[in-house]
Amino acid sequence: MTRLISRMASFAAVLALTLGMSAANAGNYGMKKDIVDVAVSAGSFNTLAAALKAAELVTTLKGEGPFTVFAPTDEAFAKLPTGTLESLLKPENKAKLQAILTYHVLSGKVASGDIAGKKLSVKTVQGTNANIDATNGVMIDNAKVIKADIQASNGVIHAINAVILPRD
Repeated sequence: MTRLISRMASFAAVLALTLGMSAANAGNYGMKKDIVDVAVSAGSFNTLAAALKAAELVTTLKGEGPFTVFAPTDEAFAKLPTGTLESLLKPENKAKLQAILTYHVLSGKVASGDIAGKKLSVKTVQGTNANIDATNGVMIDNAKVIKADIQASNGVIHAINAVILPRD
């Protein structure tokens, strides 16, 4: 039994390091997951997770927050023109990727109930405004929220069906 527990702890530590968590938190199975952990465990945000890593934003979104993330699904990233994602993931395009990803993030926790029935212009972490229309479902710029209010310990995630781009 002790050997099994030791193996499980070792596996949890390796998994945690792979996902960017601290080994100390890996064995704490009761902990509430942060935005990055929730996105990774959901299975539909693999491209977003890779982009966050390439943009060196994982640590930021594992921070205290709170944050609201409009998270493009893997299918949303697949809609980008051929070669766009590959280009953005290159080290020389890190600043552009950071700008795009931080455009998907709001400071503070905004649940769907907080904005229901409203049209808003909201300041993103990237620094420019995005338009939210929550009068018939929820849209942010040209993306539709397809799953709202995915809770995390440091904020909330809203899955969207398109990658949104900051305006110049």
